[in-house]
Amino acid sequence: MVRKSKIGVILLSLIIFSFILGGCKQDKPTLYVYNWGDYIDESILEEFEKEAGIKVIYDTFATNEDMYVKIKSGGSSYDVIFPSDYMLTRMIEEEMLEKIDLDKIPNYKYLDNRFMGNDYDPNNEYSLPYMWGTMGILYNTTMVNEVVDSWDILWDPKYAKEILMLDSQRDSIGAALLKLGYSLNTLDSRELAEAGELLKKQKPLVLAYVVDEGKDKMVAGEAALALTWSGEAAYACEENADLAYAIPKESTNIWFDVMAIPKGAKNKEGALKFMDFLNRPEISLRNAEYTGYATPNSAAKAMLPEEVRNDPSLYPEEEDLVNAEVFVNLGKTLKEYDRIWTEVKAH
Repeated sequence: MVRKSKIGVILLSLIIFSFILGGCKQDKPTLYVYNWGDYIDESILEEFEKEAGIKVIYDTFATNEDMYVKIKSGGSSYDVIFPSDYMLTRMIEEEMLEKIDLDKIPNYKYLDNRFMGNDYDPNNEYSLPYMWGTMGILYNTTMVNEVVDSWDILWDPKYAKEILMLDSQRDSIGAALLKLGYSLNTLDSRELAEAGELLKKQKPLVLAYVVDEGKDKMVAGEAALALTWSGEAAYACEENADLAYAIPKESTNIWFDVMAIPKGAKNKEGALKFMDFLNRPEISLRNAEYTGYATPNSAAKAMLPEEVRNDPSLYPEEEDLVNAEVFVNLGKTLKEYDRIWTEVKAH
């Protein structure tokens, strides 16, 4: 009897173990995605999960620098990330990214050639464009009665405590550099020091340094002016008819956010499927409508309402961006930007 009961226990254990193994085999593969906050229609994630049979774990970051530190530290295991142009260049140089196989992303054919082969990834070996836009000034027409066409207005004392600046070193330092007539990619320490002093002088006028919450503050009428990105501005203008967006005459930043795969990603095949899914015209359309940002997908753009695709603040023509600059990797000079921004925030 004892022997039989032992055999029974062993058989029961084997049965339970087989169920456990079978359950493990039935588990869906997982895709870990790391994107900017409020930068995708999350119903698209659910749709991808159902179609691909892949579970998506979705996390967000606030700045390129936050994302870079997390990936660089090795404490995360993301399969798809969404860096901006200059950060992509840095990550390529530091061998932090996998090469992508365009043959496994057939929907890339819908991307406008204008946005392919840019300097940050000339052969599209590591990335595909996700969204693009400009940096400019969002303003409340009931609080600002003058023409908004220069960066100078963000330093006008009459708007004290009614100005929002971006809590982003490249963007806010960039605006100061453009106001001074310098390149927003300058490596000149004298020009950077001058921009830093200009931001310190501006600080008493600033209501807050913001990121995603800036558009909500403008919609609520809490500020008169905000340094912001075109997509945030498009969303805010739709929510509040008193708001308008301007690209200053001095120059601006034209930026690209892209999709890429971190080195050592555990689900590279799933990542490629996800990138292909996001490039379907109808999916790209939904994302563009949700985020308010400009899509690089030609087929999706063609499906947008005429007033949207012909809006020069959202889809400026190339001739409107002749002097615009794309952020580039600053190399060792980035430490100077870090120091200046730390000083400004602590001033």
